[in-house]
Amino acid sequence: MAIKIRLHSSDYDKMLEHCRKGLPNEVCGLLGGVVNGEEKEVKKVYLLTNIDESNEHFSMDPREQLQAVKDMRANGYVMIGNFHSHPESPSRPSEEDKRLAYDPSIEYMILSLAEEEPVLRSFGISKEKEVSIHEIEIS
Repeated sequence: MAIKIRLHSSDYDKMLEHCRKGLPNEVCGLLGGVVNGEEKEVKKVYLLTNIDESNEHFSMDPREQLQAVKDMRANGYVMIGNFHSHPESPSRPSEEDKRLAYDPSIEYMILSLAEEEPVLRSFGISKEKEVSIHEIEIS
């Protein structure tokens, strides 16, 4: 059975707005929600600051990360994954993205703004750094 991620359209819009506001730099955030077997539902999107202020890589603000994790716990959510934008490149993990992927159980979403139409994809990245694409259902 393939992994499926459910994302509410309002959360997608929130992510897209965050990515556009952050241009020309990459932006980042965390995704909290619930897991039911192979299905993961995003319940809350946490918009974080890219403290690197770079268009080629990102580092999440540690204080904001901690606050997001505390909020997830308080709401009974688990860490579904993270997301970041690619302002000038396609929606696929870069070599750096793969190298920094530390948890094979979470989703790594990339929102590309390189084309006129934004492209959001979600990836699983194994400990061996093998990449798989997971289905996203936006409703």
